[in-house]
Amino acid sequence: MATHPSSATPEPAGLLTRLGSRVRSLRQRRGMTRKSLAMHSCVSERYLAELEQGRGNISIALLGRVAKALQIELSHLLRAEENQSPEQSLLEELIRGLSPEEHKAALRMLYERFSPPARGKRRVALIGLRGAGKTTLGKLLAEQLSLPFVRLVGVIEGLAGMSVSEIFSLSGEAGYRRLEEQALMETLRRSESCVIDTGGSIVAAPDVLDVLLTTCFVIWVKTYPEQYMQRVIEQGDLRPMLNHPNAMANLRRLLAEREPSYSRAHAVIDTSDKSVDDSLAEILTTLPEKIRAGQQSNGAVG
Repeated sequence: MATHPSSATPEPAGLLTRLGSRVRSLRQRRGMTRKSLAMHSCVSERYLAELEQGRGNISIALLGRVAKALQIELSHLLRAEENQSPEQSLLEELIRGLSPEEHKAALRMLYERFSPPARGKRRVALIGLRGAGKTTLGKLLAEQLSLPFVRLVGVIEGLAGMSVSEIFSLSGEAGYRRLEEQALMETLRRSESCVIDTGGSIVAAPDVLDVLLTTCFVIWVKTYPEQYMQRVIEQGDLRPMLNHPNAMANLRRLLAEREPSYSRAHAVIDTSDKSVDDSLAEILTTLPEKIRAGQQSNGAVG
């Protein structure tokens, strides 16, 4: 049975008040009259007046029409934050109109200007599948920038007191993921400036990837499938070949699954058929100036 608006509890009443305020603010910001909004949303002007005054117990379907007419997502009207500034709203509107590539460019600009390195932190995290060159490039990059090098797998094994294979054998993937997140948090707590070589599957946990993206300058190190396989085998790691007659097909599938997550990185370095020196030079050109500040020059710390 529907509840009459007059019997609503304070919490729903507060929600309706915030909802009405947001609708009114967005309408005015777009220079729309209530009559214009009514015409574009097919919701009566009288009903909109009730809504904007915090008395309109509007249905989701009708509210969806209002959101569409205001050119915003329905979730924008329903979220809990009460004190969003006009600037925040304008930023959201601008970002919504950008392409995926423009999103990445905007993220990099925001990172360079407002991320932790602007407050003295210089962290770089390398993500990507095994065989891309993360460890080799990470060590050289850390040396070039005069920063500590952290191999996250080593931190994980230190916390567990056993090898990765033993962790998976005893605790499975879920246990490994918990240790991986703990290892990352421990690394971030201990090191305000460092180069982190992450495991290839760290992007499988969206919340952990979000932590990386907000605390580090993240670089996706990639190559083509055949080179991934070749490099891993040359390193003496035959795991991709064990019990996997369709190893290359599995590798391609894994890369396709993770690519959307890897592509969230602030920068991408393709090491395909490139020398280590060339790949390292390319990485250095992608780094924000604040991170390059400690780069060595002619063997001395700059």
